[in-house]
Amino acid sequence: MDLRRICWVILFTAAISLACCPSTAIAGDTSQDDENAPKKPGCANDFILVKVQTWVNGVEDKEFVGVGARFGTTVLSKEKNANRTRLTLADPRDCCSKPKNEASGDVFMVERGSCTFTNKTNNAEAANASAVLIINNQKELYKMVCEPNETDLVINIPAVLLPKDAGASLEKKLLNGLSVSMHLYSPERPAVDVAEVFLWLIAVGTIICASYWSAWSAREAAIEQDKLLKDAVEDIPNEKLLGTGGVMEINTISAILFIVLASCFLAVLYKYINYKFVEVLVVLFCVGGVEGLQTCLVALLSRWFKRAGGSYIKVPVFGAVSYLTLAVSPFCIAAAVVWAIKRNDPFAWIGQDILGISLMITVLQIVHVPNLKVGTVLLCCAFLYDIFWVFISKKFYHESVMISVARGDKTGEDGIPMLLKIPRMFDPWGGYSIIGFGDILLPGLLIAFSLRYDWLAKKTLRAGYFLWAMFAYGLGLLITYVALNLMDGHGQPALLYIVPFTLGTFLTLGRKRGELKILWTRGEPIRPCRHIQLQQSEELNQEM
Repeated sequence: MDLRRICWVILFTAAISLACCPSTAIAGDTSQDDENAPKKPGCANDFILVKVQTWVNGVEDKEFVGVGARFGTTVLSKEKNANRTRLTLADPRDCCSKPKNEASGDVFMVERGSCTFTNKTNNAEAANASAVLIINNQKELYKMVCEPNETDLVINIPAVLLPKDAGASLEKKLLNGLSVSMHLYSPERPAVDVAEVFLWLIAVGTIICASYWSAWSAREAAIEQDKLLKDAVEDIPNEKLLGTGGVMEINTISAILFIVLASCFLAVLYKYINYKFVEVLVVLFCVGGVEGLQTCLVALLSRWFKRAGGSYIKVPVFGAVSYLTLAVSPFCIAAAVVWAIKRNDPFAWIGQDILGISLMITVLQIVHVPNLKVGTVLLCCAFLYDIFWVFISKKFYHESVMISVARGDKTGEDGIPMLLKIPRMFDPWGGYSIIGFGDILLPGLLIAFSLRYDWLAKKTLRAGYFLWAMFAYGLGLLITYVALNLMDGHGQPALLYIVPFTLGTFLTLGRKRGELKILWTRGEPIRPCRHIQLQQSEELNQEM
């Protein structure tokens, strides 16, 4: 169906563009090193997030999150060792001069502005404060650093910055005469979270399922072609007869254009993204998710409902549609709509992952790389793309563009929907471990190609390319998560590790086995043409 083919071209283009946006594994930062704020004596702390648990009149109340300063003593990591201390408003409120009130071991709450952070903290310490909470004049957190001329600082109390809304809430309670107490602690993030294990399994499982589906379809098409040629069909079989009408092969130029388009789209997202823009992305994701989920369900259910799957009805615009597709579509649409409405709920990630996995499996089934040359160009471009937008973009935009877009820093939402995510179950800071669609789709195109080649060449699993490409992908993704934890939660470009392992393994095996030329150019094994052999046999019989 021509319209369907065009729609999938559009969907694939959008998928690659959007998938490559957050192709970074992010666990959320508890420690935030800043190259623009170098460490020096007395000002050498790492930037860490700090939990501020409060009590009002002895009753446990809200918990706020602040950020520790580069200077001062460090905050305890274990909650059981943190002491509950009373909170007091400093007088003057900015604490730029010696406070008129004595803290007597209380925590001073002061306003940002009028003088340096270190000056405020020194004045609070002189008034016997045990710690100082500095309230930012914005809703966001800010890294408190030392001034360039400040060296050899000696500050013996911790300083923590809270966002404006948290300060307003605490100030209101204090002004109303309520007794507010708190303790400060900064729990350490576990080295490995179960969420990362599940994400690894999902990524690997998605590629395996999609590869086998793609290889099975290619083998069925090849068998059908052999039957037609064996029957001495004079006309070249059309795509519909061969069962490949729904497949779209990309070439070298389109592979490069996909990455260029992804870069342009990512730059536009970073500059102009807002809540309304995210709404548009949600709609696009739902459209792709509905089509993906519907395609996967129809393929599975048609094994049991062959009659409904093989009976068609003509629908305006869409053409011939099976009765099974009509039966499944309302469920898929309802699932996408419910997710879109409830996407900010705690368990909405389940629906997002189901729609995303279905979309990726379907894209890998429909979109093929015809040979190793196209796969190499695509992955090498994606490799450079990932490095540039995660690391090099910091020099131009003062932050990592890809990580900013993936988190949805400028949208007020929890990131864009074109990614898989699982909540960090044993992390005291919560949050999600995520992986972008591009980290699965782009290597998946090459891995699916490897299995199609193996089946057409009738190779065993061990003698083929799929097993080793799949192993290399899994190892590359595993190293991504190891690097993520070694970098203390800083986002890592997964393709930086995945591409060398996957592509390098494929190229090395192909060269070693003497099949690199066939893989690079043809992309499929040379098969004997049976109808030509049949004709030659008949000619020999006639001569005899």
